[in-house]
Amino acid sequence: MPMEEPMAQMPPPAFVEGAAKNDAVVPYDEKKEQPYDEEEGKVVAANEYYDPKNPNDVYPTEEEAATLPRIPDAVPLASYLVALVELGERFSYYGTTVVFTNFIQRPLPPGSRTGAGGTDGQPGALNMGQKAAFGLTTFNTFWIYLTPLLGAYVADQFLGRYKTIQVANLIVLVGHILLVVCAIPGVIEKDGIIGLFVVAIIIMGFGSGWFKSNVAPLIAEQVTRQKAVVEVRKGKKVLIDPALTSARLFMYFYLFINIGSLCGQIGMVYAEKYVGFWLSYLLPTIVFLICPLVLIFGKKLYIMTPPSGSVYPVAFKVIREANRGTLSLNPKKLFGPRNWENAKPSNVVGERPEWMRYDDAWVDEVKRAVSACKVFLFYPVYWLAYNQMTGNLTSQAATMELNGVPNDIINNINPISLIIFIPIFDLGLYPYLRRKGIRFSPLKRITAGFFCATLAMIWATVTQLYIYRMSPCGYYANTCTDADGNTLAAPINVWSQIGSYALIGFSEIFASITILEYAYSKAPKNMRSIVQAIALLTNAVAAAIGEGLVPLSDDPHLIWNYMVSALLAAAGGIGFFICFRQLDREEEVLNELPEGHVWFKERPAKAEKKSFFSRFGGSEKPTAE
Repeated sequence: MPMEEPMAQMPPPAFVEGAAKNDAVVPYDEKKEQPYDEEEGKVVAANEYYDPKNPNDVYPTEEEAATLPRIPDAVPLASYLVALVELGERFSYYGTTVVFTNFIQRPLPPGSRTGAGGTDGQPGALNMGQKAAFGLTTFNTFWIYLTPLLGAYVADQFLGRYKTIQVANLIVLVGHILLVVCAIPGVIEKDGIIGLFVVAIIIMGFGSGWFKSNVAPLIAEQVTRQKAVVEVRKGKKVLIDPALTSARLFMYFYLFINIGSLCGQIGMVYAEKYVGFWLSYLLPTIVFLICPLVLIFGKKLYIMTPPSGSVYPVAFKVIREANRGTLSLNPKKLFGPRNWENAKPSNVVGERPEWMRYDDAWVDEVKRAVSACKVFLFYPVYWLAYNQMTGNLTSQAATMELNGVPNDIINNINPISLIIFIPIFDLGLYPYLRRKGIRFSPLKRITAGFFCATLAMIWATVTQLYIYRMSPCGYYANTCTDADGNTLAAPINVWSQIGSYALIGFSEIFASITILEYAYSKAPKNMRSIVQAIALLTNAVAAAIGEGLVPLSDDPHLIWNYMVSALLAAAGGIGFFICFRQLDREEEVLNELPEGHVWFKERPAKAEKKSFFSRFGGSEKPTAE
């Protein structure tokens, strides 16, 4: 049973007594700042737990927590509505990006003004080659995963997640419209259209990044129960475990992502092949218009966490205090454990610094978030393998026998495998492992994801080897044509790629879904968007590494391209398992940490002018998070 920490629950004396002359002090309201039992008329002790949103919950004894079977709770309707928004956004995103490779790499087919290739031809527009296509699609990935940092900052500090997502929707819509303009007959044929195309993907990526860092936390916040509770289900006592609920929630969130991805990709590659790129960009734009409308429709159902104010500087100071004395040339100090106790207010003797406006529990939450960010450090090598799917594997398909199938339709094996296997894993595999007492924790799932990605790249390496061996042009299969300019394919059926896409799908169930769950569950409530953005940033790092590997993404080096990706993913999986075995043992303890709080002062009275973001609904009032 944890010891009571009364000092951790009160705002620091220095904050109350040492406020600046022109600053107002937020009055401390124990009913607001601490769990308060209205029936008993008192604050709940620090060693108890009380949830005002679920006042009738029954919490387990130590024996019940150790022995009762654990099951997930039901996913609320509000979460499904947010997932529907994500489905529409992913339809629009993947529906446009799936045709980027052909749009950039290949020329306009003879006689075509729209880029359509017809039954036997390859769609194309800009004729810039595979290196340019891989470089630009990789840049798009880098950009779209870099911008979530700013979107997270705006949401956590100023607008809140709901309003930030709505602003992002407007930005993305502008990018979609510019893409449609790029592909209009008459415009698509002009020199220099690449400039407008790049502007379009920059604008669309900027908005998508703001969207991505906030939609996962918003969907998870609709689940109100934060502690395991005892319930009777089908005549038996069970433990409703929030960690399992979170895992289920993100699995079905990812299912919705892939339903949107599948519909967008299949529809748009046929539109590109038989009508033209303008339709491939127009239809996703129309579908995207549904996203803000669904958000508005369900607004009254959503639980929305208000913006928390300037919590980031405080978090950085907490981390600084924990690292004090560790910056040394001595490896033992540099890589040794940090002293987080230094940052706890209850351990400060005498007057506390003015910035120390938080309780001890919040320090533990920041420590947990930092540990999560260390987990993310291994992800770039995973995403490096994953990103082959959106560029090089599409180009690989174009060098094989298509039999009338568009080369960029094959990668839909990936979302199809996810749509099939996510429910199987949630309803079959994971419950079976729990019944057998096998603890398949988040960090073990991530490790499995790395090795599935490794196997996917080995499959792609072997496929590429046989393409080079059997192509009429040998190691120059991508530019192999006859005298009339028609593509000469290697005599290998394009469906041979199915293994690569299916294995990447399995890796996503283990690694990609779990990173969303892990980022949310390990972040303090007032830093969820930024921790999610840091997790997404690993994709941008992978894209930057991918830019360095661009010379390998063309003939005759493609075997090395896939082999390097496989080796890096394998090394990442091994290193990940070695580094985080101990953290894995602490998983349940980390999930049960109490919620911490930060207290803020009001703005000085003379500062009447509203900030730019407050015009969109950002909070200027003091909050306690």
